[in-house]
Amino acid sequence: MNVVIIGATSAIAQEVAKLYANDGASLLLVGRNEAKLMAVASDLRVRGADDVDTFVADLSDRSRDAALAAAAGAADVVLIAHGSLPDQRAIEHDVAAQVAAFDLNATSVIAIAAHFVNVMEQAGRGTLAVIGSVAGDRGRRSNYVYGAAKAAIHAFCEGARGRANVVLIKPGWVETPMTSGIKKNFLFASAATVGAQIHRAIETKKSTVYTPGFWRWISLVVRALPARFVKF
Repeated sequence: MNVVIIGATSAIAQEVAKLYANDGASLLLVGRNEAKLMAVASDLRVRGADDVDTFVADLSDRSRDAALAAAAGAADVVLIAHGSLPDQRAIEHDVAAQVAAFDLNATSVIAIAAHFVNVMEQAGRGTLAVIGSVAGDRGRRSNYVYGAAKAAIHAFCEGARGRANVVLIKPGWVETPMTSGIKKNFLFASAATVGAQIHRAIETKKSTVYTPGFWRWISLVVRALPARFVKF
C-alpha cells in the first residue's frame, strides 16, 4: 500500500503514519521542515514501514502542487493534515492575517485536494482523506476565520465525492502543540486516539467521521441553537 501524508510532522498525522508503518505500507511524507520530516521518516522505518520518502514543500505555495501530485503517483491513500489554528482575537483587526489564515487552512488544502481528486478519478482508485474540523459546522465568535476555512473544506469534500472516494475527518479538541495555548478539559482527546480513528475511517471508507464520536452530537446541538445564543 502506498500512502501519502501531507503535513506529516503534525501530531495527528504522525499517529496515523505510525499505524500505516505498522501495516508495512510505503509512505511519502510531505512538509516544509526537512529536519522534522527526516526524523519522522526514521521513526517510521523502525516501526516497519516498507519504504519512506520525503517531499519538502511550503504548502501555501501553489507552484508546488502539481509536482507533489506527480511525486505521489497512484497512491492508495492520501491524507491532507496540514493547517494552523489562528488566534481569532489577535487577527480580527488585521485583514491580511485573516486572509493568510484562510488561505493556509482552506485554499491550500482545496488546491492540493483538487489535484488528487483529478488523479484518483482518472485512475478509478484511491482514497483521499482530509482533516477538517467541527469548527466548520457553525460560525462562532471565538474562531470564525478558522471555522470559515473548515466549512469550505466540508463543502469541497461533499462535492468531490461525486468524482472520487473522499473521507472528511472532523476532530474536536485534540491535545497537540497547535492547542497548547488552550486550557484543557474533559472534551480533549489525545492525538493517538484521534489518529487511530482516522486510520480506521480511511480503511473502512467512511464518508464523514467525527472524532471522538461524541462531537457529532455536540455539533448537532450547536447547529440547532438560534443565532442569538451562538455568541461563544
